[in-house]
Amino acid sequence: MKHKKGLILLLLALAQFLVVLDSAITNVALPAIKEALNFEDSMLAWVVTGYALTFGGFLMLGGRAADLYGRRKVLIIGIVGFALSSLVIGFSQSDIMMIAARAVQGLAAALMSPAALSILLTTYPEGPERTKALSVWSAVASGGAAVGVFLGGALTQFVGWEWNFFINVPIGLAVAYGIYKYVPAHIKEESDKNLDLPGAALVTGGLMSIVYSLAHAAEAGWGVMTFVLLGVGVALLAGFIYNESRVKHPLMPLSIFKIKSLVGGNIVMIAVASGMFSLFFFASLYLQNILQYPPAVTGVSFLIMPVILGIVSTQSPKFIGRYGVKKVLITGLILLTLGVFWLTFAPLDGNYFINVLPSLLFMAVGAGLTFVSATIAATSGVPAHEAGLASGILNTSQQVGGAMGLAILSSIAAVVTAAGDNTVIATLDGYRAAFIAADVLIVVGLIAAITLIKNPKHSTKNTTASLH
Repeated sequence: MKHKKGLILLLLALAQFLVVLDSAITNVALPAIKEALNFEDSMLAWVVTGYALTFGGFLMLGGRAADLYGRRKVLIIGIVGFALSSLVIGFSQSDIMMIAARAVQGLAAALMSPAALSILLTTYPEGPERTKALSVWSAVASGGAAVGVFLGGALTQFVGWEWNFFINVPIGLAVAYGIYKYVPAHIKEESDKNLDLPGAALVTGGLMSIVYSLAHAAEAGWGVMTFVLLGVGVALLAGFIYNESRVKHPLMPLSIFKIKSLVGGNIVMIAVASGMFSLFFFASLYLQNILQYPPAVTGVSFLIMPVILGIVSTQSPKFIGRYGVKKVLITGLILLTLGVFWLTFAPLDGNYFINVLPSLLFMAVGAGLTFVSATIAATSGVPAHEAGLASGILNTSQQVGGAMGLAILSSIAAVVTAAGDNTVIATLDGYRAAFIAADVLIVVGLIAAITLIKNPKHSTKNTTASLH
């Protein structure tokens, strides 16, 4: 049974790896995609935005659908859809074709991610087993972005941008087959499968509006249209909450927010995703635009991070068993803060080993500790029949947090760069300002961890016992 659980964990981690990898790998390929398909500058951002819109918008619905209709079924549908849409993207002959396929790919990812995490939560009981499983999951989820930068650079430079997407097809289909064969269909846990359609429409519309407004802000600034779109999104989410408080079978039972660790863990995740995920974007730009590294060398430059992060993540259960979730989370956030702070001093004539590598090492260790402990906090005490919902909420926090961070940091960088007449020095000043803003966001997460997180009752004593 232990061997089978290990295989299930591997398959679930690979499914999540595809989702995380795709976001980062696409960023590196954007210049080549622009040239190959004759993208206009105004349309190129939609390669990223189209994916983010449907991924962020449908996460809550995907998580609840997994609870109601079968986690394995929803996960397999998502993976197959992800693989097939990746194939279409690779064969795209126009900008519209690519953007549409990317939107479908984002929808598939919204089914995959919460379904995979909810299967993990129901396969591994709360306590030491789940802590170890989540350490692997977190290593994949947080390390996938760095691996994506490496693979994206290598594939784009040596094979072609299309292979950033073609690579998803054989891996995705193999993972889908493995999940069908080895992952059992979950036991029916909901007596009523009525889907709250008004709630689904409100939350999906609200999240998509917010994600779009943030993407629009990154492209066009914080003008009237950005705030209108943001206001519409907030209003729709307010309507969603009102709807959930009144319907008989809500999409998101509000009682789940009585679990304080879930609330605290998600606030930390939003803050950290806002600050950290955009760093790969700006650090990559610093290496390519300031230090003049080619794409493949830029990719290799980040390779140390997933290696260290993976080691730390898999060792995190020992630290959590000894010191508790809260102390490990706070330590991780402090290391992340120091790593980002190091980048704020990046010079025009910088040296990778002095100005970038130490930052990556701090962030790798910090992320390995942070994502494991924050995920444990956000999923502790959740009933089995709401595992998909909790997973959808956590993934939404990551996705919306990442979109929010990119919008905020991009806007700050653009304003600072424009103020300096768009010279190379001004560009570097813009990157530095973005790094400072990222550090502030991570500090917000640190404050939330200190004030809101308590050690889940299973995370310390039981994990310690399992290590002896």
